[in-house]
Amino acid sequence: MKIVIVEDEIRIREGIINLIKKIKEEYEVVGEAENGVEGLRLVKETKPDLIITDIKMLDMDGLEMLRILKEEKFSIKAIVLSAYSEFSYAQQAIKLGISEYLLKPIAVGELTQSLKNIEIQLEQERSQQGKHLEVLQTLDNVFYGILLGGITVDKELTQFLERTYQLDDSSNFIMLPIFLGDYYEQNHKKMSRVLHSVLREQDNQEYRLLEIPQNKILLLVIFSYRDEHALKRWFQNNVLLQLKNEKSYQACFGWSSFQGISMMKNRLNILLKHMDWSITLGDDVIISYPQVTQIQTKLLSYPIDIENQMRVALCALDRKRIEKIIHNFCFSFKDGNLYSPKEIKESYVRFLWSMINVVKEINFTQYKSFEQQIFLERIMSAMTYIELEHTLKEFVTLLSKDMTEEKLNGLTIQRAKSLVHEFYNQGITLDEIALKLNITPEYLGTQFHKEVGVNFGTYIKNFRIKKAKEMLIGTHLKLYEIAEKVGYSDSKYFSQVFKECTGQLPTEYRMMNH
Repeated sequence: MKIVIVEDEIRIREGIINLIKKIKEEYEVVGEAENGVEGLRLVKETKPDLIITDIKMLDMDGLEMLRILKEEKFSIKAIVLSAYSEFSYAQQAIKLGISEYLLKPIAVGELTQSLKNIEIQLEQERSQQGKHLEVLQTLDNVFYGILLGGITVDKELTQFLERTYQLDDSSNFIMLPIFLGDYYEQNHKKMSRVLHSVLREQDNQEYRLLEIPQNKILLLVIFSYRDEHALKRWFQNNVLLQLKNEKSYQACFGWSSFQGISMMKNRLNILLKHMDWSITLGDDVIISYPQVTQIQTKLLSYPIDIENQMRVALCALDRKRIEKIIHNFCFSFKDGNLYSPKEIKESYVRFLWSMINVVKEINFTQYKSFEQQIFLERIMSAMTYIELEHTLKEFVTLLSKDMTEEKLNGLTIQRAKSLVHEFYNQGITLDEIALKLNITPEYLGTQFHKEVGVNFGTYIKNFRIKKAKEMLIGTHLKLYEIAEKVGYSDSKYFSQVFKECTGQLPTEYRMMNH
């Protein structure tokens, strides 16, 4: 696998190169660049399989470089690095179709897993490209070749289909992908048997049922039918009902009709991009394209209050409360309104991202053992509500050891500090934090001084002054506004505390640093 590294910090760039060499000898770094402009030139020269790029760089950032490469039709995998654990960067990466997103400092395990994921994707794509026209022995193989093997519908194939199956480029098809997700392996054979059983009842149609495990779908292709609308009603009222009675699936269904076998691959790709509408409409509804594009949705309001509740519950290691908050978060999108599945998934990513930031800050021991991008990728690729809900629940299960075995030790103080960082601007007190952590204020005060080296009052005062310094230098806010933002209702008292800590009044500090 050929790799290009685009990173503006030479120490980090060299560190990544050394790591890659140790992970697998077959990984070859064919070039390195310090910004997106150099990266673009290098990629076009070397044509790598993979780009590992930082986000924040001078001249051109990593996301802009990847955006340009995508527009110019470069089919290259990417791993995005960032020292800024902000949702907006992950959101932009999602829009570019990037699922491998690592935070600095880079963990060896996370980089290893990301490289392995990319290698598997490349191997799957190359194996499909190796197929040739000898697959023209059965119609199933023709369909597989068109969809997965890179076979084009040329004159030879057209003549073969017309001669053997009476199909030409004016023939009508219905494509019905059945997404099974994580249940594909355990359910696809049973699902196939049920589908064959009910479809044989229809005399006036022909079909093929294809297994496509890389997309976790069964693909039903129907042709030689009479009335599409009648067929769809029959499928909705009979096939889906039969499948539910058999309890053979957790699945969602798509539907699209098109003319000409040359449209097959393009239509499948389009339809799969819309299958996540099952998140909004439910798995009882067939996702029909292009009809689904006409759905009017309401603007989704992200439940920031639930996110804040989760931060506190994580700091307190209150598992029951965490599980209830996850239930409330998932249920918040089921209020009877139709929301865009894209907005729902972006909300889940934002929620998970906030949880990751909290557990990293308060040093959960289990944080080091999970691959964060796997959870983010599951959300990005989800097509059903149950996938989204299970992802959050699995994340909590992974952290459960900390929630049941951690004692009131240094980790408790990390949680207390995290609460200070979260609520310092609201005048939070030692008693309030102790209540959230379910311990006595006296115990917390003693342990805090023992672990941190200063008492709680001094710590929160110093933290507020630190934040005030940042605002005095980096903003044009008035003094009373800064005082309020760091938790002081009286600007005169704030000035007094600031001078005690720094030896200068806030106005003097601002003048000295401008």
